[in-house]
Amino acid sequence: MDTMRYKVYTQTNFRKMPQMAMLTEEQKFDIEVVASVLPFKSNNYVTDNLIDWGNVPDDPMFRLTFPQREMLKEEHYNEIADALRSGKNKMEIKEIANRIRMSLNPHPAGQKCNIPELDGEDLKGIQHKYRETALFFPSNGQTCHAYCTFCFRWPQFVGVNEWKFAMKETDLLLEYLRNNPQITDVLFTGGDPMIMKASALEVYINGLLEANLPNLKTIRIGSKALGFWPYKFLTDKDADETLRLFEKVVKSGVNLSFMAHFSHPVELSTPAVQEAIVKIRNTGAQIRTQSPLLRHINDDDDTWAEMWRAQVDNNCIPYYMFVERDTGAQEYFSVPLVDAWKIFQKAYQQVSGICRTVRGPSMSSTPGKVHILGVQDIPLNGKSEKVFVLQFIQGRNPDWVCKPFFAKYDENATWLSDLKPALGQKEFFYERELSEILDEEPELVRAE
Repeated sequence: MDTMRYKVYTQTNFRKMPQMAMLTEEQKFDIEVVASVLPFKSNNYVTDNLIDWGNVPDDPMFRLTFPQREMLKEEHYNEIADALRSGKNKMEIKEIANRIRMSLNPHPAGQKCNIPELDGEDLKGIQHKYRETALFFPSNGQTCHAYCTFCFRWPQFVGVNEWKFAMKETDLLLEYLRNNPQITDVLFTGGDPMIMKASALEVYINGLLEANLPNLKTIRIGSKALGFWPYKFLTDKDADETLRLFEKVVKSGVNLSFMAHFSHPVELSTPAVQEAIVKIRNTGAQIRTQSPLLRHINDDDDTWAEMWRAQVDNNCIPYYMFVERDTGAQEYFSVPLVDAWKIFQKAYQQVSGICRTVRGPSMSSTPGKVHILGVQDIPLNGKSEKVFVLQFIQGRNPDWVCKPFFAKYDENATWLSDLKPALGQKEFFYERELSEILDEEPELVRAE
């Protein structure tokens, strides 16, 4: 079994990396500028095993983990660059950065509307958007082994406390679950729960198991650790303790689903990740895989087909292809919805039925997970109208799920808010009810 000493690279020390000799001073400065706004963190497993430095800056894993100049609008880039060149202090730069961050939609898809209440108190470490699933943000898990440059949870990492979702107490989580017996699934998310020591994660897990909640059927763990630090399950000091904890969940009769984030086939190519997958599966846990579709990184059908096949070869279950959310560097990563559908369709055609558990492209938007089923010409008054055919995979109201609806075809649309109702309809079927749920005007709901 190989091992690796953990080294972290951030905005403050990335210039010390041996590979930095391959970059120009201009490229290094670009990283520093963008990292002043969008969070940057990597580690030596990523830099030594996943990035092809001979193909930088075009290498997909480099773009996935190292900030690029084009991830900021030109005026924002110039504002930060001028501040750095003029020697402004950290607080002055942070003020500029926070103002820019506010313009990047730090909480997309109505996340703040997902925060539930208990006895009149906001539970800021919990989100409850879909009936059966509660998201839990353990306070010790609100960082990652490395940051994806596309991450929609980037506000968790920029040091603005009022933007964070996090909670230390399990008592409030347990009380909320008891009061809401419709919840069957608890998803540990972040950040990355697998950044925590096993002893810290065990406190949360034990709390759930010992509560003996009859409604709790599944514990999910959303994590990028397999892709960015598989040694968490191999040679870290608490690797065996972590795996025993997974076994404990399964033996208790609760399903454990490890929601692994893989954005490119190279993340599945190392012996370390393949061995770590075996270790996790040997505990009885399932591994399901997901990623957004990202321009510059995986925006072609061959990459997705290869990735799904590699996942199945390693006994993982392809789960979701997402559309890049409307936050952060969306303009850099986004793919038009029609192209996303075509990429999914062509990739889907290349793989056998065993890979076709994957669903997508899906937009995790304010009303719910909207599935792009395709493009169709619909007869209307002796003519035809070209439309997107859509449906909800999940919705704020479960009754919306699996009801097809139509949006006007728009070859430039990249998000639900870009779409307009088709076939003479003035609004989508869910909009009036959604505005009541969120207590907002319909036009504001559609704009999110």
